[in-house]
Amino acid sequence: MVKILVNGCTGRMGQEVIKAIDSDEDLVLLGGFDRVNTGEYAFPIYTNINEIEEKPDVIVDFSVPVATFKILEYARKFHVPIVIATTGFDNEQLEKISDFSKDIPIFKSSNMSYDINLMVKLVADLAKKLKGTDIEIIETHHNRKVDSPSGTAILLADSINEALGGSMKYEFDRHNKHEKREKNEIGFSSIRGGNIVGEHIVQFYGENETFEIKHTSYSRTVFAEGALKAAKFIIKQKNGLYNMDDLINV
Repeated sequence: MVKILVNGCTGRMGQEVIKAIDSDEDLVLLGGFDRVNTGEYAFPIYTNINEIEEKPDVIVDFSVPVATFKILEYARKFHVPIVIATTGFDNEQLEKISDFSKDIPIFKSSNMSYDINLMVKLVADLAKKLKGTDIEIIETHHNRKVDSPSGTAILLADSINEALGGSMKYEFDRHNKHEKREKNEIGFSSIRGGNIVGEHIVQFYGENETFEIKHTSYSRTVFAEGALKAAKFIIKQKNGLYNMDDLINV
């Protein structure tokens, strides 16, 4: 049995992960880690890293960046592999995660859905075939999501940019701009409202036609199941930074 500690266990995704663990006979929930313990949950919740009684086999992190780094310190100290599904990291924080991966196995993905990661590959291929088009990314999420644009939107853009030789620049806000769109920019639009789990659209605008590819998530379960697949994968790996490409290509 693989013993799992869930970071951000009282959040929506943390709860989805716990449900998925309960449904998998190969996994067991060791406990959760979060900033507060309201006492309403049946499993142990730790609010102090030093209180964690038993070493987990792997940590699954669905939290916020500051909480991710707290649990990363624990993971490095006790050499525990970790799956990071948290989004909203800045470039400096991403560099720190890369540094941590020299000491422990880290699986990091902005989106744990298999289909989204298939979309990442597809848009990269399309970008090479549809050169010269104007590229826009539209993402929609529930009204509780704090980061914008979504990590998945950045993941899609990075895939396109890499396919085009790193020539693209990202435009997050046109509000104060009074100039025409540049050919080498990828524009982002973020919508927040209601209880939308997640929707991502990549559009390629040509002179006479538009090509669009879209992915919609109807349930958070797909992300929880993907994170647990990643957990089973990462416990077998050496120190380093891994992502969905590594899992898909196994």
